[in-house]
Amino acid sequence: MPIIRSTRTGRRPRTVRTIRTVRSIRTVRAGGRAASAASVTVLALLAALAPAHVSTAGTGTGGGGGNTGQPSPVQSLQRDADALRDAGVTGVSVRLETPAGVRTVRSGVGNLRTGTPVPRDGYLRIGSTTKTYVATVLLQLAGEGRLSLDDTVEQWLPEVVRGHGNDGRRITLRHLLQHTSGLPEYVQDVVPDLSAAGYHEHRGTTYTSEQRVAFAMTHPPSFAPGAGWEYSNTNYILAGLVIEAVTGRSWDREVHARILRPLGLTRTVTPGDDPSLPRPHARNYQQFEPAGPMTDTTLAYLPFDGDADGSVLATAADTNAFFRALLGGRLLAPAQLAELRRTIALPDRPGEVPGSRDGLGIFRTPLSCGGGYWGHSGSSFGALAFPAVTDDGRTAITVSAHSRPGDEETAVRQLRGITDLIDHALCATG
Repeated sequence: MPIIRSTRTGRRPRTVRTIRTVRSIRTVRAGGRAASAASVTVLALLAALAPAHVSTAGTGTGGGGGNTGQPSPVQSLQRDADALRDAGVTGVSVRLETPAGVRTVRSGVGNLRTGTPVPRDGYLRIGSTTKTYVATVLLQLAGEGRLSLDDTVEQWLPEVVRGHGNDGRRITLRHLLQHTSGLPEYVQDVVPDLSAAGYHEHRGTTYTSEQRVAFAMTHPPSFAPGAGWEYSNTNYILAGLVIEAVTGRSWDREVHARILRPLGLTRTVTPGDDPSLPRPHARNYQQFEPAGPMTDTTLAYLPFDGDADGSVLATAADTNAFFRALLGGRLLAPAQLAELRRTIALPDRPGEVPGSRDGLGIFRTPLSCGGGYWGHSGSSFGALAFPAVTDDGRTAITVSAHSRPGDEETAVRQLRGITDLIDHALCATG
């Protein structure tokens, strides 16, 4: 779900990643032909403050602070989660896993109508975090010699990427995974009305992967393959189709067979066209315009929530387990793990942590205390998940926010709050 900004007079608004893209802010999906730039400069977390009196206390296995005068790790996590609540996020949950144990905190509410707390380890829409699972499968296939990252899209999907200057003969699988293909975004075509009414009217519309790619092919590329970097969900729709072309099975079946089943991730779901969230879960809320009302957007917006670019549902525990296994070397051979971690520089953007870099389906973010972490944030209407894992895979954290605001200033402030929380947590445990 995206931020739309008009970049050229007289032309249709172009999608600008600023919360599913902007990596910290990188998690935004694109979209909305009919929406004006003024009304949808940013769709992010909810602007209204969650009532302080319904905030729940943190829970977890972390040790206490004793009488040292310093906050305990759980108290520090709770402080940062409460800061997100105070910045306008209706519900926040955090799960931090280290070799010493698990610490969890919650803040705000999981349901604005009833005031009930955010569930412990409830199901989340992890959105574009799905891309890391898809990239992992493609890298596994490369390690098996069934494809090469230097193969062109045309080799596996003949004549699929054609039209308006797009040419699959010049785009490699590496270009897809690293967003250097220049391919246009499809999401702008499947959000005809970026408003609460539009969400309700169009949320049940479904498209095939081929239809999504066809939408993108009606627009010219942003740049020649390899000549730039721009986040495009179209890249991963194509990656999912390549997996099917190589294996004869859909991308989600391969994710189950190669990742979820071996790791025992029984609470990670690829729902297809089912718009619901398994229970337990918090309600998600989207503010569609600045100072506008809050809309319950817990049900998926199927035009962009149902494919290889962002459909996976999971708990924070399962998400942490996946990233710990991936960076810990349990899913990829050393050569393919090295490819995953081979990064390119990203332009600095509002809300982005300076110095962030893009690998293959995963991003690298610097820590203020030195070193950095790996992860891929993801979002949908009213939901944002941000997993992060250390270099060795031993420590992982997932932060989830259950609302998004309708103004850019609030969106940037909330995203910075999330990246600050992650930075504080990982620096304290490192």
